[in-house]
Amino acid sequence: MTSQPAITIATPEESYALSLIRDSAADLGMVCHRWTLMGGLMDASVEDYGQISDTEAPDKALRRIARDRQPGVYVLLDLGPHLEEPKVARAMREALFRAHEQAQMLVLIDHSPVTLPIVRQYATQFEVFPPEGEEIERIVRSQLRAHHRHTPIDVSIKRSEWEAMIRNLRGLTRRQIRNIIAEVVREDHRLDSDDLHAVIARKREYVRSDGLLEFIDAPTSLDDIGGLNTLKKWLSSRLLTSEAEAAEHGLDSPRGVLMLGVQGAGKSLCAKAISAAWKRPLLRLDPTALYDRYVGESENRLRTALRQAELMAPIILWIDEIEKGFASMGSSSNDGGLSRRMFGSLLTWMQEHREPVFIVATANDIESLPPELMRKGRFDEIFFVDLPGEEARRAILSIHMRKRKLNPDDFDLPTLVEATAGFSGAEIEQGIIAARHEAFARRESVTTKGLAEVYAASPPLSVTMAERVGQLRSWARGRCVMAD
Repeated sequence: MTSQPAITIATPEESYALSLIRDSAADLGMVCHRWTLMGGLMDASVEDYGQISDTEAPDKALRRIARDRQPGVYVLLDLGPHLEEPKVARAMREALFRAHEQAQMLVLIDHSPVTLPIVRQYATQFEVFPPEGEEIERIVRSQLRAHHRHTPIDVSIKRSEWEAMIRNLRGLTRRQIRNIIAEVVREDHRLDSDDLHAVIARKREYVRSDGLLEFIDAPTSLDDIGGLNTLKKWLSSRLLTSEAEAAEHGLDSPRGVLMLGVQGAGKSLCAKAISAAWKRPLLRLDPTALYDRYVGESENRLRTALRQAELMAPIILWIDEIEKGFASMGSSSNDGGLSRRMFGSLLTWMQEHREPVFIVATANDIESLPPELMRKGRFDEIFFVDLPGEEARRAILSIHMRKRKLNPDDFDLPTLVEATAGFSGAEIEQGIIAARHEAFARRESVTTKGLAEVYAASPPLSVTMAERVGQLRSWARGRCVMAD
């Protein structure tokens, strides 16, 4: 298997990893044992798992392995947390030292990486990747056949819909894929085009439960987004095509944009605009959610999130408030260099990834951004999102009025456009919501006068933070492309 006496595998697919190791051991003619805290050491080469007595405690199991002079493979499940105990750590050292002499292989399968230094020194790290196209198709067909044996099902789906379903199952574990297929056919005993929506919805639930990436609903059309005309033209000129078509014309696929600007001005909306324009799913990554108190786990969470993004491609990956994740990168922080390592890993991935993942990074605090992030070529373009002008404010007012079941033709829009000078899109929306609530409480209709009074009573951010907004605009002049 490897020249090292140990292998570590961090994966949620324990059963699959165990079957791979068991099959490899069989191919090599080696006896395979399995250890769990509940059952101790067992012979994993046979179906009935013959148990070795008095090996439930991890230190006893490791000492038993060290005394065993027979070549073999020992699979240790969820041992990682127990290695924090000095007695277990000592027994692990002895087992690793003896394994060299006795042609043994120790395999540690855990949900999280094992970080004990001696394990990292003597172990080869293996990764179990989620299944790709052909394997996903085999899993789906196998699950359908298994269901059909118990309850006949009707499969009525076009080839294009079948391929879309297989494509949307990328990035999930084998168990998750089997669960989704079982769920969508259980109710009506059919697999048809309607089930594609159910597959996508269920996938969103799995991704949300991981806590690393979050599916974001985007408008179905750019018509639902006011302003941002320059950005919209840029998106239209770089409308994503297939990788093959881009290569045929000597073009590289767009890689990403950095969105800077005033807080609440619409940077988040820009990410949604790109998703709407290119008809790609939008996934949000919160950099602050990556950090973990366990050594090595933060870097692992970042790798996992980026790997998951690649597996779900083609997508738009929105890295929200990117400066917060690396705020201490350029300072003398006390995080042991973690921010710098995380930032380096991100930059390397941005430069080298080949899957169609388009990055939209948004930032509020320019001064916190590391210079390396601003270097030319890191992004296709750097946009500055300023407060909306008159035309954009008119469009924003109309869009949000319609969302709140108000007819823009019933209002004096020029008066409201003037009343919202200096307001961000988010502030304009909140004003309409507030006016709607106040009118409802009085059992009256929303009027132009009522809306204007709401806006007059609540100064915008551009007034309360005028100096900060001025600094942002001054910095962006000559350095960024205006989004509107």
